[in-house]
Amino acid sequence: MSQLSVKHLLGIKDLNEQDIQLIFKTADNFKDVINRPIKKVPSLRDITIANLFFENSTRTKLSFELAEKRLSADTISFSASGSSISKGETLIDTVNNILAMKVDMIVMRHPNPGAGVFLSKHINSIIINAGDGAHEHPTQALLDAFSIREKYGDVAGKKVVIVGDILHSRVALSNIFCLQKLGAEVMVCGPTTLMPRYISSLGVKVEHDLVKALNWCEVANMLRIQLERQDIKYFPSLREYSMLYGLDKKLLDSLNKPITIMHPGPINRGVEITSDVADSEHSIILNQVENGVAIRMAVLYLLAGRADK
Repeated sequence: MSQLSVKHLLGIKDLNEQDIQLIFKTADNFKDVINRPIKKVPSLRDITIANLFFENSTRTKLSFELAEKRLSADTISFSASGSSISKGETLIDTVNNILAMKVDMIVMRHPNPGAGVFLSKHINSIIINAGDGAHEHPTQALLDAFSIREKYGDVAGKKVVIVGDILHSRVALSNIFCLQKLGAEVMVCGPTTLMPRYISSLGVKVEHDLVKALNWCEVANMLRIQLERQDIKYFPSLREYSMLYGLDKKLLDSLNKPITIMHPGPINRGVEITSDVADSEHSIILNQVENGVAIRMAVLYLLAGRADK
């Protein structure tokens, strides 16, 4: 199979295992490209991509922009804060105005879950979801699983625990879908107040004791506490959260085996993990950043191949 089964990348739940493996195989090739002296390929030379970020983003936005430049695409970037959105313009009006400039693909982050799905039904352009509310963040899950595959050779059979704010995290949901499709065992760990009610229906193990979770897993993905999405207090204080669910070097060294540490960023150092863990040999956080560019290049390239030329 050399083509994705989907026209858009709206969520991991729409992909099958063959799609994910094809993205990984393509990312392997692009990883070779971005480690060459000349890091550009002309693959998307005639494609115009609009980056629409209706929500703040640093890493994802930079990663997509770099991936697009590496593929020689023409790009325009839009951020909602200084736009007509603040004057009351609707999402469809904004996007239609951008499409009138003859844009082939749209990379969109939006605070509302399902915004990408909504848009895909109303406009004739390829949509890539760069995060929609607390719903999905498919390219983050792909780069996380790709990083596990790079470290261990395969994702199947690996035990992965996702620790922290599961309730507000689009990274957690996309990771659960992606890891399960690739045959990994998934556990979530965090305070009861930060677990969604539906979590057990997703077929994951649930653990509230961090030490037990870390002794079970081979890989721990430590999520950031999403304070900006929390409209009420879900735990007494960051200090208390850190004491119960933060990972420091002492805890890491006390485990009965070495484990791999991941983090989707940005890190609240001293809250979910300490600096000496983030910067330790157990951490593959910087590998995740590098792999993010290769994965996003692969997704853009494969979806552009489906564009109606």
